[in-house]
Amino acid sequence: VQLQASGGGLVQAGGSLRLSCAAHRNILSIDVMGWYRQVPEKQRELVASITSGGSTNYADSVKGRFIISRDAFKNTVYLQMNSLKPEDTGSYYCAALLGSKNDWGQGTQVTVSS
Repeated sequence: VQLQASGGGLVQAGGSLRLSCAAHRNILSIDVMGWYRQVPEKQRELVASITSGGSTNYADSVKGRFIISRDAFKNTVYLQMNSLKPEDTGSYYCAALLGSKNDWGQGTQVTVSS
């Protein structure tokens, strides 16, 4: 699955950003789509995911602040990030899990200044 992520940027603490991930196929046919965050010298970690059935899952650190959603007509998954904190800073990657295959989009940088 080809994925194109966008929407990153520089924001002050407490601000909001919305990331978008456009897939080049019907996202309802993709088992799970998710957003991951990576910072230097650390493993990529799952931030939020949404299944083909619409179930969502969030990392504890973002619960209540981030919302993952999708627009099936646009084949796009969004990550609305509110009340951003400096520790949310990182490269955010969109991922699509289809069967046993995991595809990745390019990263989009999110920087939250204090």
